[in-house]
Amino acid sequence: MSPLAGKQLLRDVYLAFIRIHILHHAAEGRIFGVEMMEELERHGYVIGPGTLYPLLHSLEDSGVLSSTQELVEGKGRRYYRTTRAGDALLRKLRVKLDELVAEVMEPDVQTRKRTTPAQKRPSTPPPRS
Repeated sequence: MSPLAGKQLLRDVYLAFIRIHILHHAAEGRIFGVEMMEELERHGYVIGPGTLYPLLHSLEDSGVLSSTQELVEGKGRRYYRTTRAGDALLRKLRVKLDELVAEVMEPDVQTRKRTTPAQKRPSTPPPRS
């Protein structure tokens, strides 16, 4: 893999993590852009408004977020919350994340032999008692 392809793959994965993070917080309560940039930065994601706001808009366009606008200290602020579809998607993503973390973060991941499900089954049935 070329270094450029590796960087693009890493960016794609990080953006997926950020989307999940946004859904998580928007399911807990309403969020707004600057607040999410600060929250993401606490987790090591440095993301600017030119990346975050298009992500929020795409999540809203896909129907997993909805937004309302309010006047705060004389300025318009858009708040986002998950929709029912967003909540359902987040539940599915959490199941997949649990599966992924359980597999990828196994303590012996560096030394275990990779096997397929067929290789894990015994070749002959166990004797009956």
